[in-house]
Amino acid sequence: MTSTPPTTTPATVTPPGATIPGATHHLAQINGTQLHFITAGTTGSPIVLVHGFPETWWTFHKLIPLLAETHRVYALDLPGFGDSSIPDRAFDGARGSITAAETLHALIAELKLGPAHVTGQDISGSTVFRLACAHPDDVLSFTAIETGIPGFGWEALADVAHGGAWQIGVLAAPGIPEMLLAGREREFIGGFAFPAMTRVTGAIMDADIDEFVRAYSRPDGFGARAASTARSCRRGPNSPRLPRPRPRPHPC
Repeated sequence: MTSTPPTTTPATVTPPGATIPGATHHLAQINGTQLHFITAGTTGSPIVLVHGFPETWWTFHKLIPLLAETHRVYALDLPGFGDSSIPDRAFDGARGSITAAETLHALIAELKLGPAHVTGQDISGSTVFRLACAHPDDVLSFTAIETGIPGFGWEALADVAHGGAWQIGVLAAPGIPEMLLAGREREFIGGFAFPAMTRVTGAIMDADIDEFVRAYSRPDGFGARAASTARSCRRGPNSPRLPRPRPRPHPC
C-alpha cells in the first residue's frame, strides 16, 4: 500500500468537452494528479465508473442517465486520460497501476463514497482490481467489463502470432505511439479502433469519435496509454492478488 499526498476539495468547473444533461463536471488535485470527473444523480448507493481505451468518461454517457435515476454516479478520467492531467512519466512507469489505484482510493475517500459499486472497463480492470484487493472497504461490488488481468491472460492479447492485437505492441513501445499516432488520432480512433472493436453498428456515433479525438489530440495524448500498456504486459512482484472474501450486505 502506498501513501497518498493531500487532496484538494473538488471544484465544479465548466465542461471542458462534451457533456450530458444532469451531469456536473469537477476537478480535484488527487494523489498528484488533477483529476477530472463528473457526477450525476442525488440518491441511492454510489456507482464509480472507470473507462478503457481509446476512451474517457464519455464512454458511459448513455449509461449514466439510466443509473442516475436510482444511484449517485461518478465517472472519471484516469490519470493521463481525457481531461485529467498527465502524470510524470518516470514515476508513472515505475508504479503506474499502484498509483492509479491509490488515486481512485483517495477520490473515494475525499468524496466519502465508500463502499461503492465500482466498475472497470478494458485497461482500467487491473486498476480497479488492485483497488478491490488493497482497499476492500471501498468496494461494495466489483464489475469487470472486457477486462484482462496481467499475469492471467492479458499478455496473450499482444501475441500477434496467435491472434493477438498488433496495436498493443505498438502502444507499449516507448516513443512509437507519439511517432505514429500524433496528428493521426482521428484515423486511428475513428478509422480503426472503434470499427475493429465494436460489434453493434451505430453504437459509436460521429459525435463520440469527435469527443475521443479531442481528448487524445492533446500533447502526449497517447503517452499515458503507452505507459499503461507497457505496464500491463509485465507482471511484477506487486501484481494484485485476491483478498479472502468477507461477508458484506449489498443494498441496491
